[in-house]
Amino acid sequence: MIVRYSSRLTMRTSKTSVLAALLLATAVQADAPHLHLAKRWSVPGEGGWDYLTPDATARRLYVTHSTGVDVLDLDQGKPLGRIEPTLGVHGVALAPELNRGFVSCGRDSSVLVFDLKTLATVQRIALPARNPDAILYEPSTRRVFTFNGGSANTTAIDAATDSVLGSVSLGGKPEFAVSDGRGRVFVNIEDTSELVELDPRGLAVLRRWPLAPGEEPSGLAMDREHRRLFSVCGNGTMVVSDADSGRVIANLPIGKGTDGAAFDPSRGLAFSSNGEGTVSVVREESPARFSVVETDSTERGARTIALDEKTGRVFSVTASFGPPPEPTAEHPRPRPTILPGTFRVLVLSR
Repeated sequence: MIVRYSSRLTMRTSKTSVLAALLLATAVQADAPHLHLAKRWSVPGEGGWDYLTPDATARRLYVTHSTGVDVLDLDQGKPLGRIEPTLGVHGVALAPELNRGFVSCGRDSSVLVFDLKTLATVQRIALPARNPDAILYEPSTRRVFTFNGGSANTTAIDAATDSVLGSVSLGGKPEFAVSDGRGRVFVNIEDTSELVELDPRGLAVLRRWPLAPGEEPSGLAMDREHRRLFSVCGNGTMVVSDADSGRVIANLPIGKGTDGAAFDPSRGLAFSSNGEGTVSVVREESPARFSVVETDSTERGARTIALDEKTGRVFSVTASFGPPPEPTAEHPRPRPTILPGTFRVLVLSR
């Protein structure tokens, strides 16, 4: 009897310990620090903005702004230089092994090539397309791809020679794109709510698949190890899809006004930056299970995003706004005015 009683007591003690450990783990997770707005880096100048691109190795942040690209120290926000003119600037792609960067200039349908060390302009490439928006360097082919919103196609450039290799129709307006590191490129198609898989060497569309229930996808990020694509959509949805089968695995609620996505491979987190003034954070519990774990505050207008994989810090940009101008026939729904001297980079950390 004594032996049986001791055994039961030991079992009960063990179960109690396990329960206590689980409760403690839950409490620790609940109390884990969320992203918070830690710093604001003021950037001189006026006008709008689009993408921002981090270089975690060189510790630089490339911020598209007005008619140029402001280059900042990724750790302190110190200005390092400015690349201009880049009329209608959208994005920056980096080819570190070639010591070159590439800027998409939507207003004059060109790509500006610059030296990564000096930031000096190397040359400007005229494109046979209209309004290059997102831009991507694909390392296995050493090619740069512009995704042209005005032509519904993508244009390939040899990054070593700066020569245009050709264009591929995408069947709709392209938004952001990612490379999988295995010789494939994926791009969101905004007006058809699809994802397209592109062969960057053969310059051909391989597959396309719907992102329903997601609508009007913009930002795109990828977990390359587990082959998961994260499309953030205009109807407040993040769609997770399988890069190999095209199957939609999950859809999750995110904030309004999104335009950017990022994925942190070391922490298993996907991010959506939302113009309403929030960042939605999704945890990859497993390759088949995802959950929204945070909704953190930023500022109104902070729609695009960059992630420093080394530190886990998240960056966005915005400015202060005034009332919109009077509507016109050409612009029946004008955007709010951007107040001069208020442009800033938002730095979020834990």
